Amino acid sequence: MKLIFLARQLSRGGAERQLVTLAAGLAARGHQVKVATFYGGGALESDLVAAGVPLIVIGKSGRWDVLGFLVRLVRLLRAERPDLVHGYLPVPNVLATLCRPLVSGLRPRLKPRLKVVWGVRASNMLTSRYDWLSRLFYAAERCLAAGADLIIANSAAGAEHARDQGFPSDRLWVIANGIDTDRFSGEAAPRFSGEAAPRTRVRTAWGFDKDQVVIGLPARLDPMKDHPTFLAAAALVAAREPRARFVCVGDGPADYRADLADCGHALGLDGRLIWAGPHDDMPAVYSGFDLGCSASAFGEGFSNALAEMMACGVPCVATEVGDARRIIGVTGEIVPPGDAEALAAALLRLLERRALDPAALAAAARARILNYFSVAALVERSEAALLEMLSKP
Repeated sequence: MKLIFLARQLSRGGAERQLVTLAAGLAARGHQVKVATFYGGGALESDLVAAGVPLIVIGKSGRWDVLGFLVRLVRLLRAERPDLVHGYLPVPNVLATLCRPLVSGLRPRLKPRLKVVWGVRASNMLTSRYDWLSRLFYAAERCLAAGADLIIANSAAGAEHARDQGFPSDRLWVIANGIDTDRFSGEAAPRFSGEAAPRTRVRTAWGFDKDQVVIGLPARLDPMKDHPTFLAAAALVAAREPRARFVCVGDGPADYRADLADCGHALGLDGRLIWAGPHDDMPAVYSGFDLGCSASAFGEGFSNALAEMMACGVPCVATEVGDARRIIGVTGEIVPPGDAEALAAALLRLLERRALDPAALAAAARARILNYFSVAALVERSEAALLEMLSKP
């Protein structure tokens, strides 16, 4: 199988991390895999190169470089002649579909036409919270869905939402994300048999000591992730638990970052809340957490951050968005989105559970990921779906 993954950029993000993981896994199974991106310079490019997967930067000069970019994309696909192109997220999905007639029309008559696979990574997106161009591509995705040969959703919630939007049910597969449990491992930074170097390092950098209880939210600064509700819940927890400290890991637009910082200040979280910015060494970051949180209000499909924290032995509280309940099982707490009081109460309950037997709670969280969300399962199921699709005329 010869395939090209198409993505905007290999920046820090759950979808991008999964793309790199899947591309490497399929290449290791003997398939001819390349990744093409609109822009170069992404933080995950080095991981792709280390896995031996070729990277092609098509080169897009900016938002309005449309026609020239499409010409370069078509030329690339004609030159590479892949069996399929696999888009990740709405813009690559739409562009892959639009380019296919220009590519397949010039392919040798005896060779099957280029197949197009879509990657659906979200569920109930509130497009009204984003700009007009983002809304346009979500609308285009709905209109062009019938042209996809295969649509892979990384969550049951995402697949259900896609069906509601008119995506063809007979071409929809649900394949959960796979977590690298060697990289994301509590064993790499044990927390219950003496302080481990990564934990000590990150907590010292944050200004927290070993007796404080650190609750972390790893998420880009985006309305979807609902930092305001997390901050409101943090203030409620802080009023009940004097040892509680809070860390937000991730980055976003400067104006939104400033608004969130003002929100934290207004809630009286100064000295108890750290804006840690983006990090490359997320296993070390997770080792510094005592509890993890996902406060997303909408749009989440399969939360990589949630599963990664659990793989590192961090028990979590999450809002019931996307497949959060399926990921957590009984190892943590699930609450309605947008409800700061419910989120605070769940964090306090989980702190009580952790106090009774922290090692058992950590082991249960990790076991959940090991048993249900492995990289091997992701690669095997993806390979089966792609090969089945290619076998059809």
